[in-house]
Amino acid sequence: MAQINPSILSADFARLADEVKAVEGADWLHVDVMDNHFVPNLTLGVPIVESLRRATGTPLDCHLMIEDPDRWAPQYVEAGAGSVTFHAEAAAAPVRLAREIRAKGARASMALKPATPIEPFEDLLPELDMLLIMTVEPGFGGQAFLDVMLPKIRRTRELISKHGLELWLQVDGGVSATTIERCAEAGADVFVAGSAVYGANDPADAVRTLRSMAERTTATAPWACGH
Repeated sequence: MAQINPSILSADFARLADEVKAVEGADWLHVDVMDNHFVPNLTLGVPIVESLRRATGTPLDCHLMIEDPDRWAPQYVEAGAGSVTFHAEAAAAPVRLAREIRAKGARASMALKPATPIEPFEDLLPELDMLLIMTVEPGFGGQAFLDVMLPKIRRTRELISKHGLELWLQVDGGVSATTIERCAEAGADVFVAGSAVYGANDPADAVRTLRSMAERTTATAPWACGH
């Protein structure tokens, strides 16, 4: 089943509680954490995650685009995140970190930047609950989708199937009504959408439309047959 995770990076930060309520039909709420070191932008931190946890019943999906996630990621679980994603390029001990996130009660996820191949991390996949393929360079919202990531999504789905894993495959970056079907056909089943949701007149309806498009495509996708 396709899951839609609206990214609050595209929301109005001055009205964050209202913006969160506007997408309460979403599966998760995607929270982009940037430190101005790993990526050239500075966004949200632990206090905002704690506030969001109090403001919504929608589970929080925290994407840490930060240096030293081995140190900071557990704090986001403690702040209320239901899923925490760290970057493979930034983690010193990804297996240990994934196990610590899981031990604290959240889903453990690892992200790969566009230039980072999936193959070196094949043996790590059983330690994860989700893998995030970035379909833009991390750091800013509103970027155009990188079609060259579609083969990487397909290869990742093949590895997941090869090992018989119940691993979610998330895509983040430029996901919209014009790109979500290509992502779903390639093997993604969790979709982060920022501008496509919060730039719509009715964000809740945008979530429903995107989910419907993804599910319709998945129903006939070769990778999902017999899934």
